[in-house]
Amino acid sequence: MPSIIIEVSFQAEYDYGGNAMAKRRFPEGFLWGGATAANQVEGGWNEGGKGWSVSDCARAHFDTDVTNYKAHNTVTTADIEEAMAHPEDEVYYPKRHASDFYHHYKEDIKLFGEMGFKVYRMTIAWYRIFPNGDDETPNEEGMAFYDAVFDECRKYGIEPLVTMSHYEPPLNLVLKYNGWYSREVIGMFTKFVETICTRYKDKVKYWLTFNEVDSMIRHPYTTGGLIEDRFPGKNFEEVIFQAMHHQFVASALATKICHEIIPGSMVGCMLTKLTYYPYTCKPEDVLEAQQMMRSTYCYSDTQVFGEYPAYLLSRFKNKGINIVKETGDDEIMKAYPVDFVSFSYYMSSCAAHNPDGLDTAAGNTITAVKNPHLKSSDWGWQIDPTGLRISMVDLYDRYRKPLFIVENGLGAKDVLKEDGTIDDQYRIDYFDVHFKAMLDAIEYDGVECLGYTSWGCIDIVSESTKQMSKRYGFIYVDCDDYGKGTYKRIPKKSFHWYKKVIETNGECLFE
Repeated sequence: MPSIIIEVSFQAEYDYGGNAMAKRRFPEGFLWGGATAANQVEGGWNEGGKGWSVSDCARAHFDTDVTNYKAHNTVTTADIEEAMAHPEDEVYYPKRHASDFYHHYKEDIKLFGEMGFKVYRMTIAWYRIFPNGDDETPNEEGMAFYDAVFDECRKYGIEPLVTMSHYEPPLNLVLKYNGWYSREVIGMFTKFVETICTRYKDKVKYWLTFNEVDSMIRHPYTTGGLIEDRFPGKNFEEVIFQAMHHQFVASALATKICHEIIPGSMVGCMLTKLTYYPYTCKPEDVLEAQQMMRSTYCYSDTQVFGEYPAYLLSRFKNKGINIVKETGDDEIMKAYPVDFVSFSYYMSSCAAHNPDGLDTAAGNTITAVKNPHLKSSDWGWQIDPTGLRISMVDLYDRYRKPLFIVENGLGAKDVLKEDGTIDDQYRIDYFDVHFKAMLDAIEYDGVECLGYTSWGCIDIVSESTKQMSKRYGFIYVDCDDYGKGTYKRIPKKSFHWYKKVIETNGECLFE
């Protein structure tokens, strides 16, 4: 893949007063690291007392266009039954093998330590602790596994950042309770949270409740355990928002539990940062972009401010959506908002009041109007480092709480050369301009940012297309889309580059 050259300007040498600056670097204590999710990295899907998860039944569609996100992620009850009838199939259900972190975690964390990671974002998989979600007692083998992972992180001075739920509800909750639509699931989740906070109180300080909580709108199965054909006669949009309400209450209760059990802990929300520009300066396009942005912000607004924004309540009213609440729900949400705002950022898009005839581009769980001024990745995602700075400013101005960039990176077709190396200069180019944009937001715009974790710091199975060939990592995993390979770990060129970035706290970016 050729290098990606991105034309973008930065205030890298002079401040706003025009005076020459000393070498630039990130704030002291900035948490550099990487991120994965259990369902995409762990493997070991039928080991250690683990239960079935929704991701174990997420089928790969290798013959489907990678930009057809809906086709890749629509799941029916029949699909679940088919998946469960073939427990031996790790080809069409690639998350069952994933990157085999379950058996390689010591080797992987050692490599993270070699890069100098200060933080590693990961998941405690609910289905490893409570295999069915509603179990009376936790699975000790699963608890011990995460003890071992955290101990290994500590050995290398790596702080865990734990996501409590990342696209992996136990499958039993889908089949028995209809996922997060059931009010009962709140209690099961808070029991899980209390269990892991108690067990790991001396090992984990930073927590996230629900990964990309807004994503239930786009893929309700993996986020909420919702399958449309299980709700005949119901307004499925209303079903989704009811499930989201239960997650909002559960998130607030999780924040409460974490603060009570772990003094000094910090709990964040996590949203998909979809950034939209007006396609033109027509007022109609500007309004369309604003409405698209609000359609994402409404979920983080709820978790940060502890109440539904007026514009979301208006949407419910205008569309006839009725959310059933129990007495005390509003008070719980208001009393326990999150401490910081984390987000994923990969790309930006355009919005047009009338998109007919306009080119479209794929993105993180969306397809939207293409920006003619931006280049695209192998998977059609538009590359926009300035959009990261814009996103950081927008979020910090809106919430006045610390930010944490917990997903960002470039999915690309890496090539293992005959000499055993991977020259991913294009990934270095991508990170270079995004890191500079991130520092601009911190230095020039006054944004408080706790840290940065690149997505898929080791190659993992893609969430959107279930491919291994869509690689994000600094570390190559010898495994193809069909699960074939040695699973050997090989540092890429970007591995050594990122190590230097961390060593110098970003100063090397300006050499």
